[in-house]
Amino acid sequence: MTNTSDKDLFQLLGKFDNQQKMPPIANWDPQVVGGIDIVIDSQGRWFHEGGHFDRQDLARMFASILRREGEDYFLVTPVEKLKIKVDDVPFSFVLMKNETIEYQQQLTFITSLGDEVVAGKTHEIEFRANSNGDQVPYIEVRDNLWGKLNQSTYYELMNLAQEGEDGFFISSCGCDFRIPE
Repeated sequence: MTNTSDKDLFQLLGKFDNQQKMPPIANWDPQVVGGIDIVIDSQGRWFHEGGHFDRQDLARMFASILRREGEDYFLVTPVEKLKIKVDDVPFSFVLMKNETIEYQQQLTFITSLGDEVVAGKTHEIEFRANSNGDQVPYIEVRDNLWGKLNQSTYYELMNLAQEGEDGFFISSCGCDFRIPE
């Protein structure tokens, strides 16, 4: 087994999002509505009928047709819409890249399925309290589909926290995201 750095993993996972365009699911209004036994657990792992998706390319394909309506999640095609279960949010951010672009810190996050997101005005970091009362960072991936940071990415992000007049915050692309106490 080779030792792969975070940078290598970031480039490998990032290839998916940069090479594939998302299907126009917002334009699809299928008449057939049903359900399918697919669950996305609280860690962003995909399961079908209790078995883990071993092929990440299959999970990526399904994620590309995932849509949220209210509190419900659906896999949508032009002909059918199938409800699935999502325990928390459908994505898990597993890597973070910290760069300086035009004298500003830019934080780029990548999900386990290869979606790449730059935190800023369009993709804000939002902190939500979990069941223990801890503040967990979430970021919108696309179209009201959110992801949360896995543990190692969370610690990496928190190492960048700065103290200001109103408490601690994280900065990316000129935006400051306050960390609640």
